[in-house]
Amino acid sequence: MNAPNPDPITVEIILNALQSVTDESFVALMKSAYSTNIKERHDHSTAIVDKRGRLVVQAANAIPVHVASVLGQMEALLAKYPLEEIHEGDVFIANDPHEGGGTHLPDVAFAMPVFIDGALLGFVCNLAHHADIGGANPGSMSGGMTEIFQEGLRIPVIKLYRKGELQSDMFELILLNVRVREERKGDYNAQLAALHYAERRLRAIAVKHPPAMLDAVFDQIIHRTEGRMRDAVRTIPDGTYTFKDVMDDDGVETLLVEINLTVTIAGDQAKFDFAGTAPQTPGNINIPLHGTKAAVCYAMKAMLDSEIPNNQGVLDTIEVTAPPGTMLSCVSPAAVASRAHTSQRIIDVVIGAMADALPDKVIGAANGANSMAVFTGTHPETGEDYVYLETLGGGMGGRNDRDGKDGVQVHITNTSNLPVEAIEMEYPLLVESYGLIPDTGGAGKYRGGLGLRRVVRPLGHTCLFNGVGERFRTQPWGIFGAHEGASGSFHLETDAGDRRQLEHKTGNMWLHADERVIVDTPGAGGYGDPAERDEAGLEEDVGSGKFSAGYMAKHYGKVAPGE
Repeated sequence: MNAPNPDPITVEIILNALQSVTDESFVALMKSAYSTNIKERHDHSTAIVDKRGRLVVQAANAIPVHVASVLGQMEALLAKYPLEEIHEGDVFIANDPHEGGGTHLPDVAFAMPVFIDGALLGFVCNLAHHADIGGANPGSMSGGMTEIFQEGLRIPVIKLYRKGELQSDMFELILLNVRVREERKGDYNAQLAALHYAERRLRAIAVKHPPAMLDAVFDQIIHRTEGRMRDAVRTIPDGTYTFKDVMDDDGVETLLVEINLTVTIAGDQAKFDFAGTAPQTPGNINIPLHGTKAAVCYAMKAMLDSEIPNNQGVLDTIEVTAPPGTMLSCVSPAAVASRAHTSQRIIDVVIGAMADALPDKVIGAANGANSMAVFTGTHPETGEDYVYLETLGGGMGGRNDRDGKDGVQVHITNTSNLPVEAIEMEYPLLVESYGLIPDTGGAGKYRGGLGLRRVVRPLGHTCLFNGVGERFRTQPWGIFGAHEGASGSFHLETDAGDRRQLEHKTGNMWLHADERVIVDTPGAGGYGDPAERDEAGLEEDVGSGKFSAGYMAKHYGKVAPGE
């Protein structure tokens, strides 16, 4: 019997149906989660993977870096479990970057096989960032940790459910090793519920389209995507392009950690070689190679054709290499909790390398961080423990035809800033200030976006604070003659008026009721010579209040148009 050969219209109809499955299961997970990090900030992703472990569809609102963890888990899963040992009702769980295909421990990935008439069709998957996964410090994300064992509970690929039966002793073990276990249990159950929802929806599609047809469509989706991506690569002039940048520090001992990139474009071939990048660091800014590849593929897709579906076809187009044991291809027992900061810098480096080849597609360096703040303690009224984790956005780089956005999450960290109301309703914390920081965007023909300031204090108790920042020592660079954006910072301020700057990557620090933490996130670099900024742009800068008279005089030579 010949394999089906679906026509383009059938492929498109089924692709949209599959996209709906991932989008709806994304919402289901969001609406049933317990923690603010998932239900408010949407730090989760959903996907469909075929039985060969290839990514077919990812939810539209999913987080690009999570592609690495989903595919890493599937690679580890299929290497560990032969297909004959995978059964209906099984649910797999994993998070470990060295044994389970993850990128850092708080991102816990689930996968469930979907069977149609006794035959494996593929897997529905999801991943959520848990506000705590145990380890040395609350939130499992602080600086100063030097090996993976300090960062939390390590889960290789295991079956949490076997043929529909919960392995309760395994679940108890997982919950015993995390803080605020009821919240963690609620988030795990939300992930399970979203899996079951996606499975039901995928089965419904299989009623209309037999498995053989769906297999053929999976192939076509990936094949068409790869062809479209290769066509996009062909638009880049052949040649060799280089760029380098640095991470501020590793939070332990290493400063200005270098990332080097050489890009070779030849026809539809794109090779990204990170040889010369620094060795993996004692601190936790390391990232596994599959995380590096996800960041590179995101950047290229965003510059070349942002409408290309995010699936295996994109990943198969781009060749990424980095020597094992370096910061971008770390090996056990490297610490990796802050790998998102490194992902952001990888993207900056890719954009910098492509600037001359794609001048209309690149942007000034964005805030380049995933500025993290974690507050943990015991609620003084209820006596219950809490963990409030957030990563705050900053400036987006100026573009070839418009200014950068202010106070947003950028690139691979496609999450929301937590609303003040959500913080104060859920936690015994007061947000004293929240807004944009004037003068933090880099001047240019098109300016960079502004950073954010959030000021938080505990109410009626003492709590622990952990913070991790990047672009706090260095600045997000401008492009084509534009200026850099401002760097970020953490400060501690007392009611008595004392103020001191904190380390960029703090460990546990006690924060008292008469003290507040000030989180300033970085701005972003501009695009083009500031002398080319038009009068309308200058007038908007002055009228908006986002830039002071001194800033305008320094960078543009006048305070307002006509002066």
